[in-house]
Amino acid sequence: MTAALAPPSICTLLVELPYHHGPEACLHLLSLISIVDERLAVVYPPLISVPFYQELHRRGFRLVEVPDSEFPTMGPNVLALAPGQCLMLENNPLTKQRLEAAGCEVLTYCGNEISLKAEGGATCLTRPILRG
Repeated sequence: MTAALAPPSICTLLVELPYHHGPEACLHLLSLISIVDERLAVVYPPLISVPFYQELHRRGFRLVEVPDSEFPTMGPNVLALAPGQCLMLENNPLTKQRLEAAGCEVLTYCGNEISLKAEGGATCLTRPILRG
């Protein structure tokens, strides 16, 4: 990945994932953190490595922490639609309130079938596009 991004001089940061349910489990970085504004991220701290957590603070990020009760319902998997505007699964009221308190506009969707059963949150249901 670093080599693919080198020509446009994009800096990459290696972030190790936790063991959690083992190497065969489906767990990726967006299950732990979603950046929703320039220096604002939704995080699930129990699964973020200490060096990464410290790096986020070093870079000036404000962190909206997802409570344990909302991790199984994909509380950290939040899609930024625009800076400070995001989309997340409903039934994560504490995370939604925390995002709103941090200044975000939060839209929600019912993902019982497409997200919760298929293990794919809002960020997993998108395709990247080139933005100017």
